[in-house]
Amino acid sequence: MELSTGRASALGALIADTFLEARARWLFWGLFGLSTLLICIFLFVLKIDVVAGAITLMGIQSTTKQVFDIQRFVNTSYSWVSIVLYIWGTLLAVFASAGLVPSVLEAGRISLLLSKPLTRTRLLLGRYLGNLSVVALNHIYLICSVWLIIGVKTKIWEPRFLLAIPISIFIFAVLLCVVVLIGVISESAALSVMIAVALMLISTILAQYENVVKLLSSEWSRQLWMAFYWLIPKVYDLGVAMKQLILYDRQANWIAPLWTSAAFGIVVLSTAVMVFRRRDF
Repeated sequence: MELSTGRASALGALIADTFLEARARWLFWGLFGLSTLLICIFLFVLKIDVVAGAITLMGIQSTTKQVFDIQRFVNTSYSWVSIVLYIWGTLLAVFASAGLVPSVLEAGRISLLLSKPLTRTRLLLGRYLGNLSVVALNHIYLICSVWLIIGVKTKIWEPRFLLAIPISIFIFAVLLCVVVLIGVISESAALSVMIAVALMLISTILAQYENVVKLLSSEWSRQLWMAFYWLIPKVYDLGVAMKQLILYDRQANWIAPLWTSAAFGIVVLSTAVMVFRRRDF
């Protein structure tokens, strides 16, 4: 019992240390500051007057036509806004998190940490969870703020919009596994960002397989495309599924993208732990 308590205490201390470092490096304030900026822009751009029928929502042109289905309109608005926040939040999180792993591997610091009664696995996982916690707080702040703004303006509260929180946090957790692995191998924040963002772009391209496989001339090339599709985390597919779920689309395909992305993250994070345990410092 005491051993378990000690492990939990050590893990909590590592998470708290990540928060403190994020604040010291201005990553915490930068992340929340940019999210606040987006919220302010959203407040400025969003002008909904359902009584007069004048609607302006994130680039949708104003209209004098009466909106007959306000609920449908608000759901559609929520779905598009969720995509914007999904992309914005994930990109910000990747950029903000990239330097937190290499900083642990700095010569003097890693020697100090490894001198403590702390396993390398717990050290890396504590760093991972601390990083994830910082980003999760930002996602909750950003998405809940936008939800409150739309709800207050329309008087229509759509709880399904809040699905953007767990979905965004989940896909970041998967991409963070990549950031951790690249950080452990190369100790380069820039390379970690490049690969994580590249995976987001590649996911978008690979997700168009229904059209692409028709254009490929050979069977092996089609199978290779599908193999890459199933291996890479489904950033694009989960974004589309989130949009469909907010629109109450029963055909939303989220189960396969969810478990394949989770499997990818587990394998990558396990590899990062193995590499970290075997490295000489």
